[in-house]
This record gives sequence, C-alpha cells and structure tokens, in this order.
Amino acid sequence: MGRTYLVEEGIGQYLTELSTKVKPYVTGLLIGQCSPQRDYVIRAVRTPPKEQQQEESVGPPRLASLDEEWITTHASQVSRMLPGGLLVLGVFMVATPELAKDGQNALRKLIFSVEKSLSKRRLWKPSEEEVSDRAALQICSATKKVVCRTYDVQDPKSSAKPADWKYQSALTASWLALGCTVNVNIHIPLLATSPNHDLEKNTKNGLNRWSKQIEDSVFLINGQVKDEDTELLEGQKKLRGNTQPSTQFSDVKVLTQLCQGASARSTATVQVCSGSINLRGAVKCRAYVHNNKPKVKEAVQALKRDIINTLSDRCEILFEDLILNEGPQKKNFEREYHVLPQRLFVPVAGSSVMLSDYKFGDEAAGEIQERFVEMLDQPVQAEDIHIAEDISTVDICPVADSPGDTQQAQLTKATLLLKLQQNMGLVVAAAVAVLASIFSFNYFSD
Repeated sequence: MGRTYLVEEGIGQYLTELSTKVKPYVTGLLIGQCSPQRDYVIRAVRTPPKEQQQEESVGPPRLASLDEEWITTHASQVSRMLPGGLLVLGVFMVATPELAKDGQNALRKLIFSVEKSLSKRRLWKPSEEEVSDRAALQICSATKKVVCRTYDVQDPKSSAKPADWKYQSALTASWLALGCTVNVNIHIPLLATSPNHDLEKNTKNGLNRWSKQIEDSVFLINGQVKDEDTELLEGQKKLRGNTQPSTQFSDVKVLTQLCQGASARSTATVQVCSGSINLRGAVKCRAYVHNNKPKVKEAVQALKRDIINTLSDRCEILFEDLILNEGPQKKNFEREYHVLPQRLFVPVAGSSVMLSDYKFGDEAAGEIQERFVEMLDQPVQAEDIHIAEDISTVDICPVADSPGDTQQAQLTKATLLLKLQQNMGLVVAAAVAVLASIFSFNYFSD
C-alpha cells in the first residue's frame, strides 16, 4: 500500500489556477512534513520563471527544455526559508495532455536531483527509520486529473509507487510549535596549510563539529526531560475541532554537554594555525510538528535540525554575499568583522505555521517582500515581518606573519594561552604554563 498525503485544501485551488496559465507546462515544489503514518503537504510553490523563458521560440511542446539546475537552485533557496519540521516533500508538474507520457520520467529525474542538491548542504544525516519517499505529482491542465506517485530517494533504482492525494481543510490550524534561543560562541581554527580564501570550507568543517554537540545535547521541553517515545502532548489538553490558527507553543532549553563522558578518550592535538573564525550571538530557532499524536523524538529532531540549519544557512548567505561584493578570492587576509543575517518569521494565512527568512541590516522590507513572492509565491505585508533576534557576528582573526617557524610557533602558543585564559581562567592558564615549562626542562635535561 502506498503513502497517503494529506494536503491543505487551498493547494487544490492554487494548482487549478496554475493549470489555466500553463504554456505548455509549469513545475514546482511540494512543502510539508513527513511522519511514519502519513505525510502532510502545507504548500505548493511554482518554479520562478526565468527571463529568457519569455522569449522562447514557438515550437512543439516538449520537456527536453526543462531546466533542472534552475529547479534545484530554487529548492535550495526555499529550503532555507523553512523552519524545523518542514522540508521539500517532492515536486509537481502541471502539463498539457501531449506531455503526459513523459511527465513521470521528468518528475522522477527532478526528485533525485533536488534531493541530491539538498543533501549536500545538510550537516546532519537522516536516521534509518526516517521516511525517504518523495512525491511526484502530475496534473493534466485539460482534464485536471491528478496522479501522485512516490520514489525512494535512498534507492537510485527506485520505481514508482502509487500514493493517495487527499485534500483537508485547516490542516495546519493547530500544529504544535517549539522554540528556543541558542547562545553561540564557536571558535574555528584556520590551519596554516589551508588557503586563506578557503574560509567557507573551514567554517563548514567547524560547524560540522558543533552540530555533533547539538545532536548530543539534552532538550528540556517546558522545563522537563521527556522520554523520546512518549507523546509530546501527554498530560496536556489537545485542541479539538479548532479551525482557527491556534498555536500550542513549547519552550525548549538546550543543554550542551561541557565535557566528554568518562568512557570517551581525549584526542587533543596541537596544530599550527594561520588564524581563526569566531561565530558569536544568540539565534532563535523554531520547529513545527503535526498534531496527530506526535512523539517527543519527532519534535526534538525537528528542533535540532533547525538549530543546525539556521546557523549553517546564514553562514552560506554571508559567504555568498562576500563573493558577490568582494570576489571569490581575496588577496589580503586581514582581521574582519561581519554581521550574520538576522532571522525573521512570516505567518502563513489560515495556519499556525510561520515561514522563515534572513535579512542583512541594510535590507529594506520591500526586498524581503519581493523574495517571498519570488521564492514562495506568497505576498507578505510589511507589518507581518517579525525580526526574531539581535545581531550575531563573525570575527575572522589572522595571526600576524612571521619570518621563521620558531616565531610562528611562539605566536601560536601565545594564542593558545590567550584562549585558555579566556575560557578557563587565569589560574588554569598559569598551571598549564608551569607544566609546559617543567616538561621543556625535563626534555632538555634528558
């Protein structure tokens, strides 16, 4: 038996409107949430038209001109605007009857391309029990016939499986929301052997290590540690029969482990560095979960991924902005301060769910509104844009050049001691310095 997709009722009207404009086809993304029992589709978003598409020569309709790269780029941009718990569930195509035969092959190809593009950016790995089916929705512009099939994106040889497509009103009117504020203070060393312009790669490596700390953190939901297999709403009253947007919000505290367990072996190393990157600030994170008896582990997993994604995404946005303004390679590697883009949230009409985006300090509300229309095909009022947090910064600190290896080592040692003083206190730093001098004396004495 195939999967069941519960679909927000308004999506049916949206797809019908698209079918009246199709020339000869239009593609787009399906956005929603997976669960073990069924999947939920809360939005359908058309692929933004490219300017040159307006000037295409008239000819027989065909899918060979489908721009796969443009569609996958759109999927990557949209995924940044989704809070925890939401993801790109699949793709759709509204096409004329002449293209019906080739439609499924094109959709299958797009599903795997989109998943490949999105998985490259993730700093987390899907769990083994996680749903890996993605939807391929095909609609005939003439007959309005809907055909929904799924493909397993973890299996490159996956064949199509039938799926049920069912509309439901007020699907997300009373979904559950979880929110937290995570204080970030991440120090990422830049190895001396790494090119100065390779800041993005170094940052991603540092965030990868930090993401593992988030994965291992303890999450307190409304002040309590809950067993992951219990229902999230256990002990709470569930809102029934409510068709008005009404969010049940859970406040979450994230407790990061400060040290390794007794059984873990420390593998401290000393490396010569050319500088460091420091990420500092407090980031607002949010996740949404369906209200059909969700488990605690579903909610915690959604929030964990939002924490990891939001910092990774805004670092990507910053580096993209730097490349646009300063070029892909910089000749001078000097100390720099950059401001990470701030997170904002925008409500979805008739839903308790809010979508997300990021803005730099000099961006006007009009630019954000244009981005929502282009990426999500959703008009946004300026008063509905909620800036969620204060400024977070990136501090890129180079170590000054020195003529010899000895001086470089001294600078590196001084930098390490300075960090020890900042993080562990002057007493501990002094103790380390004494031990280091004793070790050096014994070494040369021998």
